[in-house]
Amino acid sequence: MATVELRFSAQPEHVRTARLVAAAVARRAGVEEAVLDEVRLAVGEACSRAVGLHRSNGLTAPVRVVLTEEDKVFSIEVGDEVPGSGGGSADAVSGMDAVLDSDVEAEDEMGLAVISGLVDDVEVTSGESGGTIRMSWPVSGSSDLP
Repeated sequence: MATVELRFSAQPEHVRTARLVAAAVARRAGVEEAVLDEVRLAVGEACSRAVGLHRSNGLTAPVRVVLTEEDKVFSIEVGDEVPGSGGGSADAVSGMDAVLDSDVEAEDEMGLAVISGLVDDVEVTSGESGGTIRMSWPVSGSSDLP
């Protein structure tokens, strides 16, 4: 199992680099050429989402991207360090904060919808230490029908 790990500061300009690295590693792992655009777009969307979450929550921790080549599958995990929404405080939110929060939440949902449309095998998890989007694609020769 070969693994490449990429960490970058939560700046939008680094998302393009993550997309390029993901496409190069996917190609090397044996992901079909026709699927590489989907890999690029999905990674770009997941990284943009993580950057947005970090920036809107004032985090300086890096965004983490782990690219893993296994026997018959290539997977990518994009992780943020924003704690899950469960167990949040019950403080009152001002009107403007509520509008801003709903905008961020709508953008987050839109990004997840785009990723789900691009990737057949996607899993989104969230916890106290942050969230992870795990996406995977078959590698060449692994789609043999029984």
